[in-house]
Amino acid sequence: MLKPIKFLLCALAMAGSSAAALAAPTEITDALGRKVTVDLPIRRVAVNFNFEEFTAVAGVEGWQKVVGISRALWEGWRPLIFKRYKDVIPNLATMPDIGHSDDGSFSAEKVIGLKPDVLLLSDWAYKALGTQIGQIESAGIPIVIIDYNAQLLDRHLASTRALGKVMGREQRAEELANLYESQHRDILARVAKAKMAGAPTSKVYVELGQAGAETIGNTYNNTMWGKIITTLGAANIASGKIPGAWGPLNGEAVIAENPDIILMASSSWVGRAKAVRTGYDVTPEETRATLEPYAGRAGWAGLKAIRNGEISAIEHGLCRTLYDFVAMQYIGKRLYPEAFADVDPAANFRAYHEKYLPITFSGTWMLPLRP
Repeated sequence: MLKPIKFLLCALAMAGSSAAALAAPTEITDALGRKVTVDLPIRRVAVNFNFEEFTAVAGVEGWQKVVGISRALWEGWRPLIFKRYKDVIPNLATMPDIGHSDDGSFSAEKVIGLKPDVLLLSDWAYKALGTQIGQIESAGIPIVIIDYNAQLLDRHLASTRALGKVMGREQRAEELANLYESQHRDILARVAKAKMAGAPTSKVYVELGQAGAETIGNTYNNTMWGKIITTLGAANIASGKIPGAWGPLNGEAVIAENPDIILMASSSWVGRAKAVRTGYDVTPEETRATLEPYAGRAGWAGLKAIRNGEISAIEHGLCRTLYDFVAMQYIGKRLYPEAFADVDPAANFRAYHEKYLPITFSGTWMLPLRP
């Protein structure tokens, strides 16, 4: 009776050895232009961030190779969205947590213990982890940097292609990279054409609509929504007026600037009863009802944006992603209605879901207060 068991164990060991022997050292260029050698095909991967981008490239089947994630960055920050993905990717429910660099919980020991063939790491985590990077690399685990946060076209494309190379989905990654580049360049071409036709430089104010109208939320300097606004040829009224990358802008300063367009960054945050709501489970009526108190702020009635109906909710999670072109299209339509007349950002986001994501598109993601 022992012989069949012994034979089976030997066969499994040989299969494992054969798989390892077939792995070929392959050079991958990551988002920072670093040349990283990874043994391909990989069997195990740890993923720190950009989970939806990973899914778009690797598919649901790619998650079968994931052995650990930074859970706080998905389950903690966006629990309702995480739940939707967990429903179609069952191993997410018990996925080991490798921690988060911002709160000090990231653990090189946990990563090493999971024995991944590669760690996919965000640029900001890479900069923050210090000596832990050396520990991981000394354990023979290569690190590939993925960066959509810089909001640079070349990094978006390099990140997508690096994901495809690591996960053996190069054709799909190339398709996604080409989609993003074509949409991005089309947006810039429409803006340039509008500017040549004499479109004015509109002043835009963006605020995180999370804590309620009585609280001034963060706005953004030259990053996130601020970067998108200036990329689209508009003037971000917060530029140079807040000390860091983000923070609140004095209410009197907003009134003094008299913006042409106001954008309230919104989401389906849990435990934020006064937030402007958008997301998969949110109706247009709910979005508008939660946006209304912001439009009614003291001193805002006379603002050009309010008088002209140019206050909108836009999903905060649309910023700095592989599909952030839909947010750029929406803002472009508010800035240059004629130039973007034939563009439907919501329809484009639906199409992206249908082709590249395993969850069904629904809900409200961006719309003005007045229909």
